[in-house]
Amino acid sequence: MIEKQIKEKGILAKLLEQCIRILLIKECKKVSNIKIDIISSSTQIIKGKIDQIIIIAEDINYQDLLFDKFKLEANQLKINFKLANKELSFINNPKIKFNISLSQKSLKTIILSENWNWIGNMISKKILNQEKLEDIKIKNGELLMKSAKEKIISNNGDQINIKVEEGKIYLENKIYNKTFQIPIEDKIYIENIYIENNLINIAANSAVSF
Repeated sequence: MIEKQIKEKGILAKLLEQCIRILLIKECKKVSNIKIDIISSSTQIIKGKIDQIIIIAEDINYQDLLFDKFKLEANQLKINFKLANKELSFINNPKIKFNISLSQKSLKTIILSENWNWIGNMISKKILNQEKLEDIKIKNGELLMKSAKEKIISNNGDQINIKVEEGKIYLENKIYNKTFQIPIEDKIYIENIYIENNLINIAANSAVSF
């Protein structure tokens, strides 16, 4: 009997992990090295409860937002899992914790992309006193940004500090004494941000609606 319960628990966990994997692949244009760990007993899963889910992935493209590394943790989930068609839905809106890392290449691709270049140009106007952002690099724990006016690059790059205040990300140009708040959904709370090994690392939490 015990062996049967252990076997059933393994099958349920694997089925749920596969469903979540399918959801991730469906939502992302690209995602690699997905690892999903469901922590819950077989009895809890049958009752529609999961203690914890941990998801780790790399090389993600979600709505043209590129993340080199991603880790998500969600606790006390209530689910509706239909075994017949392997359909999974979440009943409650849990609070998740997540960590993301962006390389210089990913950041530059996002900021200069067709969908998100409006943010780069807004940064340029607000803290660089120029019309358009032309380039962005990560160097010595800071961001180095080049801006332009009428297709002429105006400088060799301004050093921009990145910091967190009251759950929001700010870029700071000390030369012009100007700051810019990165537009982020209100439900997302940024806990920490730092640059290490040429990666921007962000720790945050958010309420999520499935």
